[in-house]
Amino acid sequence: MNLKKMLSLALAGVMALSLMACSAQNGGGSTEAGGNVGGQVDSEAQNNAAQETVTITSLNASHEAAELEVPYDPQRIAILDMASLDILNALGVGDRVVGTASTSLEYLQDYINDDIANLGTIKEADLEAVMACEPDVIFIGGRLASSYDALSEIAPVVYLATDTELGVVESVRQNATTIASMFGLEDKVDELMANFDARITTLSEFAAGKTAIVGLVTSGSYNVLGNDGRCSMIGREIGFENIGVDANIDTSTHGNEASFEFIVEKAPDYIFVLDRDAAIGTDGAKLAQEIMENELVMSTDAYKNGHLVYLAHPAVWYTAEGGITALDIMLSDLESELSVS
Repeated sequence: MNLKKMLSLALAGVMALSLMACSAQNGGGSTEAGGNVGGQVDSEAQNNAAQETVTITSLNASHEAAELEVPYDPQRIAILDMASLDILNALGVGDRVVGTASTSLEYLQDYINDDIANLGTIKEADLEAVMACEPDVIFIGGRLASSYDALSEIAPVVYLATDTELGVVESVRQNATTIASMFGLEDKVDELMANFDARITTLSEFAAGKTAIVGLVTSGSYNVLGNDGRCSMIGREIGFENIGVDANIDTSTHGNEASFEFIVEKAPDYIFVLDRDAAIGTDGAKLAQEIMENELVMSTDAYKNGHLVYLAHPAVWYTAEGGITALDIMLSDLESELSVS
C-alpha cells in the first residue's frame, strides 16, 4: 500500500471518530434539525411540540362549526363575550385576561379595572385596543360575528354560542369543555356543572302541564319569544308549553311585538318577562312593571294568581347566557320566583 493511500485511510478514520464523539456529546442519536435519526423521532421533542397548539371546534364568520388551531395554555386573552369570560373565570384562568369588553355584570367586575384594557363592547370592538394588548387568543360572541375576519388578523378568534337545539345547559357544558381543553382543565368541567341537571329536573316537574308566554320588554312594548333564542330554556328544557308564538316563526333576536289583548286571548298560566331596557341600561326607559301591569294584563288569571314573573337579573339573561355562573343565576331566578327548590 503506498503512502498516499495510507494517509487517506488514516484521515478517514480520524474523521469518523470525530463524528462519533460529537454525536455522543449531543446526546447521541439526535440531530440539530429535530432529532430524527434512523427514522425515530425524539418523543420528548414531539410531545413538547404537540403542546404548543390545540385544535378546537368553534364557529367561523359564517356561524358554521369549524376546526380552529389555537395556542395551548394561552397567557394573554382578549375577551369580547361575557359568557366566555364567565367560563374562564369559573375555570380559574381569569388572570390571563389582558383586555375585555365593558360589562355591568356584578360578578365580573373584577375584570373592569385600570390593569385590564377596555376593548369596547360586546357589539362593537375597538380593534386598535385589541391589537395593542397583543392577545394570544380572542373570544367573541354572536354580536361580533361580522368582525370575525378583522379580529382574526390579530389572533385566533374563538367564537362560541348557545345552541338552542342542544339546549342551554348542554351548550354551557360543551363550550366550557372546549375552553377547558385549551388549558388542560377538562376534568374541572364536570365539577362545575355537577348540580345543574338535577335543578333542571326539579323545575321541569313543576312546569309539567303548564302553559306560558315568554317575552321581553323593550321600548315600551312586550315582544314574545319562542324556543329559538333568548330565554329558550324556559320552554325547551324546563318544559313550560310556550304558547306565545308559532314554532316556525323566528324570534331569536328581540322577539315579535305582541298586543296585550293577545296575552288576554292566549290566557297562559304564567307570563315571563325579561326587561331588556334594564339589561342594557337604556336611559329614561320605563320599568317592565310599569309597562306590563296594565288593565288588560292585570285581568288575566296569570296575574291574579301571582304568576307574572319578572326575571330578576335581566342583564345576565340578555348578555351572558351561556356562562356557568350565568346559568346558576338564571336557574336561581326561576327557582325563587316559582318557589321551587
